[in-house]
Amino acid sequence: MPDEQRLEEQLLSQEAERMVSHQIEKAEKIDIDVQTDLLKIVQGQADGVSFTGEGLTIKEDIRVQEIKLQTDSIAINPLSALFGQIELNQPVNTIARIVLTEIDINRALSSDFVRSKLQSYDLQVDSEIVNLKPQEIQIFLPGSGKLEFSIKVLLTEMGNTRPLSFTGMVRPRTHSQPLMLESFNCTQGEGVSIELVVAIMQKIKELVNLPSFKWEDIVFRIKDLEVEKGIMTLMIETQVKQIPSSSTVVSP
Repeated sequence: MPDEQRLEEQLLSQEAERMVSHQIEKAEKIDIDVQTDLLKIVQGQADGVSFTGEGLTIKEDIRVQEIKLQTDSIAINPLSALFGQIELNQPVNTIARIVLTEIDINRALSSDFVRSKLQSYDLQVDSEIVNLKPQEIQIFLPGSGKLEFSIKVLLTEMGNTRPLSFTGMVRPRTHSQPLMLESFNCTQGEGVSIELVVAIMQKIKELVNLPSFKWEDIVFRIKDLEVEKGIMTLMIETQVKQIPSSSTVVSP
């Protein structure tokens, strides 16, 4: 942390780092800077918080190569802040830049935590309802702004369930272009109809274009996404309702 930090900034920053460390299994680097002063603390205010982390491993093999985050001004509980705790009085908006490697993405996708969050999807194919339940997902980042995927699902149609696997290549949605499909291949099963392929891609488009996502007490929206060889970089807007206190954190 910068040498010119005030004592109150140092104390709050150190406490924030301690609370975050309780929620992380491993970290190569954590640096948190709370921008405030004693008068603002008493008034329940802070100019913002910046967070930098490298090599962070959280919840069951979910790893982030790099994250940089900056909040706007925040409203805090002044009494708890004076005793080194940070409690938000109002949700706080943040901008985050997150870097993920191909290895980390696939490790997360195969983790029990992510697999437990996978849900089945009902698709309208002509006049029939078809159900897809994801079983395994792999992502590959070959470069040139492209993303390859390999997905295994259980397909249920007309009361019959069978395994189905398919691969594809897309150019992810960015601030300047929509999601673009470059290829789609069925690699396991008896094949699928064009109508089902269209329904699958429509569902992927809906999920990609969701205005926001929610994970625990954090609401976030992907503003931009860049894909390079072996690396994915996301620019994310988030709204954090509360910073968990060290007393309520359950270690993994």
